[in-house]
Amino acid sequence: MPPPTRPDRKKPPRADRGAEKDPCRRAVGRPAGEQADLRDRLLDASVACFARKGIAATSLREIAAEVGATPALLHYYFGGKDALQAAVIEERVMPLFGRLHKPLQHALDQPRDLVHAIVRTVIATAMANPWLPQLWVREVLQEDGVLRSLMLERIGPLLPRLLSARLRADQAAGLLNPRLDPRLLVPSIIGQTMFLVAAAPIWRRLFDADDIDAEALTRHALTMLESGMELRDD
Repeated sequence: MPPPTRPDRKKPPRADRGAEKDPCRRAVGRPAGEQADLRDRLLDASVACFARKGIAATSLREIAAEVGATPALLHYYFGGKDALQAAVIEERVMPLFGRLHKPLQHALDQPRDLVHAIVRTVIATAMANPWLPQLWVREVLQEDGVLRSLMLERIGPLLPRLLSARLRADQAAGLLNPRLDPRLLVPSIIGQTMFLVAAAPIWRRLFDADDIDAEALTRHALTMLESGMELRDD
């Protein structure tokens, strides 16, 4: 009697090292030979291409080509584009906004300390993840952006609404400029941080400003905000 045959185990398709590189290509920061972290590299490639071309306009083939793989690998790890998009949100986007939420969780009694912590965290996060401000401009600000509902339903209650409520209370306590509209304070902070980083490729070339690093950008933003908000300690 012949020995029983073992059932075939499903194996991930091999990366196609000869795959043609996509125009949205960029280094994802991990060696191509590390198959154990291939799923992470595919997520990194996804956020890079989503930021450059938009979520709706990016195909699985283009993402796979970013790491020299095939679309079959993406189907193996994620099951399709909708599942890939969900993974990008849960494993790449939301953890960063969880990081931005931390200053609100600490006992920062003075509005100056809170604004300093928020500004430093946003700028450091945006510069360490340059795809984030690009993705934000493309997929949240645009009317048909895929991530707009994410901002309104999940990120809004996590950060902007809590920060706005805290600044409103500080304003009522006489600790910041009474002429400001509390509802506009959060978008003003974002404008001096996230969007300033998003526009960096333009202002660096226009003003020959490659010498401006994260610390210089932070000092500039804090000077602008402190002057306008007239932050005071109690």
